[in-house]
This record gives sequence, structure tokens and C-alpha cells, in this order.
Amino acid sequence: MIEIEPLVILALALGPGVFWVWYFYHRDKFEPEPAALIIKIFLIGALITIPVAFIEGFFGLFIASPVIMGVVIAPVVEEYGKFWVVRRFIYRDVEFDEPMDGIVYAASAALGLASFENVLYVFAAYAASPSLALGTVAIRAIFSVPGHALFSSVWGYALGRAKFTAAQRRPAIIARGLALAMVLHGIFNFLLFSADTFAYATAIFILVLIPGLWILLERNIRSALRWQRRR
Repeated sequence: MIEIEPLVILALALGPGVFWVWYFYHRDKFEPEPAALIIKIFLIGALITIPVAFIEGFFGLFIASPVIMGVVIAPVVEEYGKFWVVRRFIYRDVEFDEPMDGIVYAASAALGLASFENVLYVFAAYAASPSLALGTVAIRAIFSVPGHALFSSVWGYALGRAKFTAAQRRPAIIARGLALAMVLHGIFNFLLFSADTFAYATAIFILVLIPGLWILLERNIRSALRWQRRR
């Protein structure tokens, strides 16, 4: 049996979130954000996991279906929670001065939540078996942790665009971005739930959804960076 110290497991659980924050931070190649603000939003994103869990738990008192909880309630509550962090704590800051910032800060908040969530999942697996914990780290590092950032980058880009758009158009832009992120998050969870019963779920997940999310991210980043170059 593999023996792994809990601190090592903690580092492994937090590592993917830290790596993906670094990745998104460095995608803003023209005017990177202050590292202190990135860390701040990451930490608040981690803390928002607590009220998010309480809200999801409240809905769970009335909704018996784990599919509805996972496919509808969790995506809506989690995406709105991450959105609230960015909207409340950084959107009006002078450093939020270009559309790319929306993507970077959204990813930071999302990865804070994902990291907190990852610690919970990994230690739950560790309680059963250290080797199971390692497998959980590996799978979630590739899919679930960056998945949170990919979903939230959708509304992050919308939030960034909206800030530099005519005021009357902002609510619609933000609402569309947030709704799309929730839908994509729901599809992601649905395919995970369906993997054991729907023969093609895993193939769709790996070959269609995940590449599609990365393509959408790249499109949004290119658009945001073009805005920076034109400024």
C-alpha cells in the first residue's frame, strides 16, 4: 500500500489550481494584472465555496435527484457565486481596464473555488486509499479544475466586454455570458453523470466538449487581446 503524508496530498490537491492560475495570468501578455489582486480573487473564490455549499445543501433538502442537483443546481449556484466574487471585488477596480481582465479574474475566482473543492474530493479519496487520492488528483487536474476556469472564462469575457460597451447593452451581454457558462457547466456535469449509462458520454466529453471549451477560450482570448492592441 502506498504511504503518502497528508501535507503531500494537500500540495497535490492545490497544485493544479495554482498551475492554472499561472497559466491564465500569463495569457494576458500585454498588461498583466497585479499579482496581489490575482491572489486576492483566488482566495475569495476559495472562500465562496462555503456559502455555495450551504446553498446547494439547502436545495438538496427539497430535490432528491442527484442528476438535477449536479446538472442544474450546482452549475447555476457555482457560476453565480464565482461571478459575484469578480463583480463585487474587482469589477470596479481601476486595474480592471480591459476585456482580458475579465477572463483572468474570472479564472482566478473559479480556480479558488475549484481548489477548495479539489481538496475536499482528494482528501475524501485519501481516507479510502492514498492510491485513490492520487488518481483523483490526476483526473481532476486534467478535467474538473481547469473546467471551472473554462466555464467561468465565458462570463468573464462577457463581463470584460460589457465594461467597455454602451451602458444599455451591458446587462444583456453579461446575462448571455453567465447563462452560457451555466449551460456548459451543466453539460459537463451531465456527461460525467451519464458516463456509466450512456455509451457515448465519455467520447462526447473527451472529444467534443473539452476541445470545444478550449476553442471557445482561445477565441475569447484572441478577441480580448485584439481589443488591447487597438486601444
